[in-house]
Amino acid sequence: MKILLVAATELEIADSISSFQEFDTDYLVTGVGMVATAYAMGKHLANNKYDLLVNVGIAGTFNPADEMGSVKRIVSDRIFDLGAETKDGFMPIEELGFGKSIYQERLPGISLGQHIDLLKKSTAITVNRVHGRNSSIEQLRKTLPLDCLESMEGAAFFYVAEEQNCPAIQVRAISNLVEERNVSHWDIPKALHELNSWLQGFLRLHRK
Repeated sequence: MKILLVAATELEIADSISSFQEFDTDYLVTGVGMVATAYAMGKHLANNKYDLLVNVGIAGTFNPADEMGSVKRIVSDRIFDLGAETKDGFMPIEELGFGKSIYQERLPGISLGQHIDLLKKSTAITVNRVHGRNSSIEQLRKTLPLDCLESMEGAAFFYVAEEQNCPAIQVRAISNLVEERNVSHWDIPKALHELNSWLQGFLRLHRK
C-alpha cells in the first residue's frame, strides 16, 4: 500500500521521520491552517498517486474527561463557521447552496487492522482561530458533541482527499483541553510521543 503521511508541522512527526525510509513512506509537511494544507496537498497530489492519505497531528479536546496524549480517529470533520451571519443567527453554507462544510474519512477497500479499528472515534471542527475564551467555549459546548476535537487542518485534509477520490484517515493525539488559553496546562510532549508511537506501529503493518 502506497501511503502519504500529511502533517501541518515537522514537529508533529519528527520522531518518525527517520523511520519513513524504512517503511518506504512519503510524507508532506503542509504548514499550519486550512489554506496551507489545501495548497500543499493539491500541488503534491497533482503529480503523485497514493492508495491512502493519513493526516496526523495534535488537537484540543472539548471533553474534560479526555486524557492528555490519548490518540483518536477523526471520522467526521467540519469547517467551523463556514457560511453567513444573519439577523437570526448563523446560516451554514449548505443552506446557502454554495457547497458543504462537513467531510468524512474515506476508508480503502481493505482492512487497516486493529491500529485503526481500536482507536476511539471522534468528530472534530477545523478552525482558523483556536478557541481560548470562556464565553465562546461555553457557547460551543452547547452545540458540539462532547467528544469533539479542534484542529486547524483536518477538514481541509478530508476535502482534498474527497476531491482526489482517495481513501483518507485522520488521527490526532490530544495535547490540551479547549479552555481559557493557558499553555502551562498543555502536554504537547506526551501527545507527540503517543502520536508517533501509534504512527510507527501503523506504518510497520502497512509498509509496501
